[in-house]
Amino acid sequence: MSIGLAPTFQEVIMSIQHIQSILVKICRAGIGIAFCVLLGTVLYQVIGRTFAISSVWTEELTRYALLYVAAFGVGLSLLSGDLVNVDVICEFLPGEWPRRLRLISASITVVLCLALIGPAWKYTAIGARQTSPAMGLRMDFVHASVLLLLLLLLAFAALRVVSMIWDGASGLPDEKEDYS
Repeated sequence: MSIGLAPTFQEVIMSIQHIQSILVKICRAGIGIAFCVLLGTVLYQVIGRTFAISSVWTEELTRYALLYVAAFGVGLSLLSGDLVNVDVICEFLPGEWPRRLRLISASITVVLCLALIGPAWKYTAIGARQTSPAMGLRMDFVHASVLLLLLLLLAFAALRVVSMIWDGASGLPDEKEDYS
């Protein structure tokens, strides 16, 4: 980007794609870590029950790990089209209507996330005065998963809106990755 000059259209699109790819990597890593915690805890639980060693905290930790799997996964679900989507009727509409409705939907998602961030912040802050029953963990760390979910959904929806407006993107979900 040139100093003192406005960024070109191509530079803006490249930076949107760069931001999105960084967010995707962060979310995938977050899902991986949360899932490993979940897997390790459940494995510990199963082995412990086999040898009559039961730990109360394992159920709590699995629930918290699931919250973080959902929080990190929501933006990726929006990208892949796996998030709840009513497109049966929309995709059969003529001309530009399907794209317009996808843009409206992404825009409403942005507005809804913006409206919910304040209450989610308050909810997270309340957790600082509470602890979990079995682990004694401060609940703001757990409640932060809701805030994280909203922030990531906001980021991915906003990136979709910007790419649809600036780049003329279709707003359709990304192609599914083939892991075979």
